[in-house]
Amino acid sequence: MTPEDFAALLTPEGTALLDSLRDHDPGQELTLATRLRREHPAGLVSAALGQARLRQRAVAKFGEEDAFRMFFTPGGGEMATRASVASYRAGRLAALGVRAVADLCCGIGGDALALARLGIRVLAVDRDPLTVAVARANAGALGLADLIEVREADVTDVDVSAYDAVFIDPARRGGRGRVFDPESYSPPLSWAVETARTATHAAVKIAPGIPHEAVPAEAEAEWISDGGDVKEAVLWFGTAPGTIRATLLPGPRRLVTAAPLPDPAAGPVGRWLYEPDGAVIRAHLVAEVAEQLDGRLIDPTIAYITADELRATPYATAYEITDVLPFGLKKLKALLRERGVGVLTVKKRGSAIEPEELRRKVKPQGPNSATVFLTRVAGAPSMLIGSPAPVPAARPPR
Repeated sequence: MTPEDFAALLTPEGTALLDSLRDHDPGQELTLATRLRREHPAGLVSAALGQARLRQRAVAKFGEEDAFRMFFTPGGGEMATRASVASYRAGRLAALGVRAVADLCCGIGGDALALARLGIRVLAVDRDPLTVAVARANAGALGLADLIEVREADVTDVDVSAYDAVFIDPARRGGRGRVFDPESYSPPLSWAVETARTATHAAVKIAPGIPHEAVPAEAEAEWISDGGDVKEAVLWFGTAPGTIRATLLPGPRRLVTAAPLPDPAAGPVGRWLYEPDGAVIRAHLVAEVAEQLDGRLIDPTIAYITADELRATPYATAYEITDVLPFGLKKLKALLRERGVGVLTVKKRGSAIEPEELRRKVKPQGPNSATVFLTRVAGAPSMLIGSPAPVPAARPPR
C-alpha cells in the first residue's frame, strides 16, 4: 500500500467502503472483490480489503472498539505495542509527572495514543511516509489529534530537549526477520541509550531476550508479560538505577528488587510444581519466587520450582504432580492409556522433543486430562505428570 492508496481510504468513499467490510469473511474475498470493483476503483477495493483484514487481526491487541476505528500497515500492526502494555507504560510516565513525551520510532502510534489518553502531549516521530500517515490518521480517528503531533523525520535528527520524557522503540526487524543484536536495531541501542541519558525520564523498549549484562548500570530493567505471555522489556532512566522488575498484566503485579537473590538449591520433586511467569524468568527473579514458596529447583539449570506445600502466588502457575518418571515414550503412552487421558497438555523446558511430536507418538485417547512436563530432574531427562492445582486464596498484590 502506497501513501496514495492509504489517502484514498480516508475519503468519504473509502471510509464508507472500509466500514462495510468490518465483518467480511477473508475466505470469500475473491468473490467480494469482484463485486466491489463494479462499484469502486480497483485500487481502493484492494486497499480496503487489506485494511479490513489488518483491523480484524488487530482486535487481539487493541480491542474491538479501537481496532475497527484505527488504521494499520502490515508490519506496523505486528510490531505495535499491545494496548494493555502501552497503557501500563503511559501510566508509569504519568505517575512520574511527565506531561510531554517525544515518542521516537512511533510506528502506527499505539504508544502515542495511550500517552495522549492520559492528557500527555506527544511528539510522534517516524521516517516512513506511510507509517507517519497512518499514525496521524489514528490520532484523528481516536479524537487525540490535538495532543499528538506526528512528524516525518529521522529520529536521530530530532531535538527532544523541550520534552519531559523520551520513549524510544527501535525497530527490531530487518529484511530477514527479527534482529537479535541490539546494535543492529534501527537506530542502534547505543544511540537510544545515549539519547535516554539526556532526558529527565526515558523508556527504551527492547527485546525481552536482551542479556542482563547489556543493561546500563544507571537503568532500571523491566520485563512485562500480559496474560502469561512475555511481551517486551523496557530500560527506564530517571527512575531507580539497578532495579530489576517483573511486571505481570493484567494487574499489574510487580516483583521488584535491587539485589537479586542467588539461585536456589535444587532438590527432589515434591507434590507441587510451579511454572514461573515468563517475565519472572526473563528478569532472573525465579529465586525470589522460590523463597516466597519455600521451594527449590528441580534442576540447577531449569526454571521449575517444586515445593511440598501449596501456596498462592501471582508469579507462577501451580500443578499437582502425581508421577515423576525417566523419559520414555512407551512408558508414557502406557500410563496415559491406563488413565484414559485424551486431553494432554505438553510443556517442555530443557527437552528437545516438541509437544506436537509427542502427542502424535503417544496418541492420547479417553475422557480424562493431564499435563506432562518434559524436562530434566537432577540432570536426567524426565517426565512429570500432573494437573493444574486448585487456586488457593491469593495474597494482595505487591
